[in-house]
Amino acid sequence: MSQADITPQMASEAATPSKRLDQVRARIRARHYSIRIEDQYVFRINRFVCFHGKRHPRGVGSPLVRL
Repeated sequence: MSQADITPQMASEAATPSKRLDQVRARIRARHYSIRIEDQYVFRINRFVCFHGKRHPRGVGSPLVRL
């Protein structure tokens, strides 16, 4: 897909990831971390979320999560 094929709507969708882990990945990539570090961060976040019963971070408690 060339630059001319991208519509403004597609560009805005690409600029704003909708899912939380996509946002994490985007921030890690912006900081130029390695792909293995990115995978490890996402893995640990998934483990944390599953451990706490897939509750929203606001429901887990402020000592555990800083937004």
